[in-house]
Amino acid sequence: MVTVSSNHICTQLEKFKLVNAIFHVLLFHNGPHTLVFACPIVRLHMESEFAQITSYLARGNKVKYLVFGNDNRSYKLPIPFFSLQGLERVHLETCTFEPPLTFKGFSLLTSITLFNVDVSAKMLKRFISMCPLLQYLYLNELQKSVDSVAGGNEFTFVDILPCVPLIQTLDISKYYTKYLYAGGMPHKLPASLVHLKGLYLYVCLMEENEISSALCMMRSSPVLEVIVFKMYDNYKLHVRQTLPNFLDPKGHPDLKLDRLETLVIEMFSNLSVEMDFVKLIMAKSPTLKKVRIELNGNVSVKEELEMLRELVLNPIPRASPSAKLSVVRPNTS
Repeated sequence: MVTVSSNHICTQLEKFKLVNAIFHVLLFHNGPHTLVFACPIVRLHMESEFAQITSYLARGNKVKYLVFGNDNRSYKLPIPFFSLQGLERVHLETCTFEPPLTFKGFSLLTSITLFNVDVSAKMLKRFISMCPLLQYLYLNELQKSVDSVAGGNEFTFVDILPCVPLIQTLDISKYYTKYLYAGGMPHKLPASLVHLKGLYLYVCLMEENEISSALCMMRSSPVLEVIVFKMYDNYKLHVRQTLPNFLDPKGHPDLKLDRLETLVIEMFSNLSVEMDFVKLIMAKSPTLKKVRIELNGNVSVKEELEMLRELVLNPIPRASPSAKLSVVRPNTS
């Protein structure tokens, strides 16, 4: 006799109903698929079932957009997932990403989002290099244990940017940038990012490697339209590694942001280096329309009023007469 707990029975029933419903829908749907699979695979012990589902989908290559959310970062995506050659957009959350050696890339993929995904530097670089049409790259890591991503000097912006010549939007979170900024970058990239329109980065302006890398990418992106930089650790580092006049507009005659329309600075701590950066961008952007400064929570109301008073008395010189600057407090709701 085998004794099974009531919780186990409920779990098995949930799994059966879910898998049966998925296969029922797939069986009667002949058009292109958008598959949103947000499910606690590990809790429901659905590892083999999800592998069967992806194997079935891989036969027709009809899945264009796949969203996968899981409850356990250690869950490794099944091999059949990498046979979905019709994929154009992929969004993965909380799993392990490890393509097989036989994987030749996704030839149609234009967008990849990796959120809290365990992937090595070598594997990520290899994957990106095998997706020639990639236009949107989003990397976000929640855990500080992103050290597993590090690949010595093989995982930097200098290494990965040549792999994405068609990139239009680059969105990289804090724990990834820790390694991507390593060693800094040249004054300008050998090959310009001629399609890049949106640049979303975490930046510590007190670190020379980080600010020089950000400037390099801006110089190398002639059609850049949107810059969103989230400041981090600026107020924690008491020793500035860059020269006091490093961000003086006169020192950057080759920085031309002729298409830039929007600049957003988040987590602004009201430090002089942060304001210098805003002044530099505004001085180099003749078509700028919107400048938004979102204050860090550590900025007091008194400091905010003093900053606003200074901006009224001494307006920031700007290349665009239509550029509107706004300062807002963080949204605590």
